[in-house]
Amino acid sequence: MKVIIVVVGTVVLMLVAVFLLANRSQQNQPAAAGSSNVSIVNGTQIITISARGGYLPRQTIAQAGLPTILRVNTKGTFDCSSVIYLPQINYQTRLPATGTTDIPLPSQAAGTTLQGLCAMGMYYFTLNFN
Repeated sequence: MKVIIVVVGTVVLMLVAVFLLANRSQQNQPAAAGSSNVSIVNGTQIITISARGGYLPRQTIAQAGLPTILRVNTKGTFDCSSVIYLPQINYQTRLPATGTTDIPLPSQAAGTTLQGLCAMGMYYFTLNFN
């Protein structure tokens, strides 16, 4: 009986480790400058990210000095990334499990970095304004 418990416990720990490592590798994929997640529509910059098991892309480079909307897409998001906290602008919101949420951001100066965090501080993303 003890052997079965040890084996099951070991398998569970291995599965958790694989899940965490796979999720971490997905989180470490930064967006390149001029990437497709940044667009300008009618003079407003739109930065699009997804939230589910973290945030993608994890890093975005955007233009400074423009009115900006952070557009967050969710699809079956039930983890801590369903809450976004932007400490530099004192903003927090709960995202719907599935849908699109537009978050207006104040115009940022060149060299500014905004960081977004999940409810637990486990997942994050950065918006770098140049």
